Amino acid sequence: MSDANTWQQKYKELIVTAEEAVQRIKPGHRVFIGTGCAQPETLVAAMVANAANLADTEIIHSLTLGQAPYADPALARNFRVNSFFISDNVRPAIQEGLGDYTPISQSDVPRLFCSGRLPLDVALVQVSPPDDKGMCSLGISVDIVKSAIANARRVIAEVNPQMPRTHGASTVNIYDFDLLVPVDLPLIEYTAPKPTEVHQKIGEYVAALVDDGATIGFGIGTITASVISFLKTKKHLGIHTEMFTDAMIDLVESGAIDGRHKSRDRGKIVTSFCVGTQKLYDYIDNNPLFAFHPTEYVNDPLVIGSQHKQVSINSALKVDLTGQICADSLGTSFYSGIGGQTDFIRGAARSIDGKAIIALPSTAQNGTVSRIVPILDDGAGVVTTRGDVHYVVTEYGVAYLHGKSVEARAIALISIAHPDFRAELMRQAVTHRYVRPDYAGIESKILVGPPEYKTSHLLGDGTMLTFRPMHPTDESRLNELFYALSKKSIYHRFMSKIRFLQRKEIQNLVFVNHRTDVAIVATVPESYGEDIVAIGRYYLDQKTNMAELSFVVRDAWQNRGIGSALFRHLSIIAKRNGIAGFTAELTQDNLPMQRILNNGANDVSYKANENVFSFVIRFT
Repeated sequence: MSDANTWQQKYKELIVTAEEAVQRIKPGHRVFIGTGCAQPETLVAAMVANAANLADTEIIHSLTLGQAPYADPALARNFRVNSFFISDNVRPAIQEGLGDYTPISQSDVPRLFCSGRLPLDVALVQVSPPDDKGMCSLGISVDIVKSAIANARRVIAEVNPQMPRTHGASTVNIYDFDLLVPVDLPLIEYTAPKPTEVHQKIGEYVAALVDDGATIGFGIGTITASVISFLKTKKHLGIHTEMFTDAMIDLVESGAIDGRHKSRDRGKIVTSFCVGTQKLYDYIDNNPLFAFHPTEYVNDPLVIGSQHKQVSINSALKVDLTGQICADSLGTSFYSGIGGQTDFIRGAARSIDGKAIIALPSTAQNGTVSRIVPILDDGAGVVTTRGDVHYVVTEYGVAYLHGKSVEARAIALISIAHPDFRAELMRQAVTHRYVRPDYAGIESKILVGPPEYKTSHLLGDGTMLTFRPMHPTDESRLNELFYALSKKSIYHRFMSKIRFLQRKEIQNLVFVNHRTDVAIVATVPESYGEDIVAIGRYYLDQKTNMAELSFVVRDAWQNRGIGSALFRHLSIIAKRNGIAGFTAELTQDNLPMQRILNNGANDVSYKANENVFSFVIRFT
């Protein structure tokens, strides 16, 4: 008898009805249910129909998106849910104490199974029909399912011709199953919520952190789709992600994804499962561009960290002012799970030029609650520690926290909180001694400049500068700039031979309202973030509608056209704000600044008073 005939005979012997299959589940068994949209709904329904004979049955799963009838409170004596990730269908049961939650990183789950610390009696899964070698595909869900199959004492599979066949390490031999239940049903479909305007703003900020040639890992949530819409103009991106969704198809089709710079699996989109619509399932079916691998590979921080420029994008429920990320609970009420967040955060942090990003809206409950909080609620779980967090992004900007002091973290996070909550957050930061007492008087000044104030400028030698609003977190950079200036540059800027800036002076320079007080910094990228090489600023006198202008350029960057470019940029901002013009006080020997003011297409006049020229520049 040939091998083909052997497995085909075995296949026939394994076929039973769903009702017959679930008879193998006994009271007290621990039953694993397949993940996401691959949940075997026919087997689940048959198991629940047999509930009267299944006392004390423990249901084990991660994210599930189908029906969860076993979580019905009326069946609490028969079934008890124990989930690694809490989805909508089981959340009420768990929050009411009728189910349980096991907090664990996704990459650790397979070790729970194979070590015997969480032995599985039965695994209920869904697969494609076998190929000519007797190999079934796990299709849209490989993740922890493959490990469950390898370690369960009994494996029962729905065989569904509507399950796509996927490439990668997604196949299981027919001999690894104990019973097979033929079905022919559409897979569960999941349609992601439409991104809001807030999500779109967050997506734009996150996408700006993604460099050409980066490899991206996307977390679950609405923000993912928002980020994708801003990535389509990037070049040579790769994907190594726990989960793939419909929104990512558009990114692939845009041409931004080719994976040519990936350190591993070059040219391949690597994932462990996908959730979406039939469009997605048709797209991945027998598509060699994709490689579906088990969680123990995809979520391994060492594998993730081996990718060059790995970017991880995850969401959160709340973050406190020290940078602790709460992502699985609301106080003592469990809400979701750790999932792959810590795997990808730590992996991206290990990656050369990698970036670990937490993105979340600044508020919840229709703007009535801040997601950035002084301290986490009692019982709230820390998924990503303050030592692991790198970037935090809201619709108000980006805060970089890694390696920063508690004071720097608090100021950065307050800066990207919703404006309605910034003053109270600063007061609480002072109360908790996260920041020094002298910050108590600047609650109303924790503001971030409008994004339209940001632009780029190319110098004649090809150096690209970024012009952006002064940020509250620029205090240390401003201090560094001051001490890098020559005595002459300091005198031209401050008209005084000062040797150092008082802290209050620095705060007055950094904390601006971006309306009557506008400050633009010119920055260049560095491996640790960015350096400020110049500052342009104006202060509006609302009685005259004229703004006092000042500049300072780091000595090594002078005579390269930066001052002229800053003047033009500030002029544009001032005109948009309805300001009539600028005034400026210059020493007579400050010839470079005088040339800048005289070269503009404006009405310029000045008066000499001893060693000082008083300029008036009226916009024409």
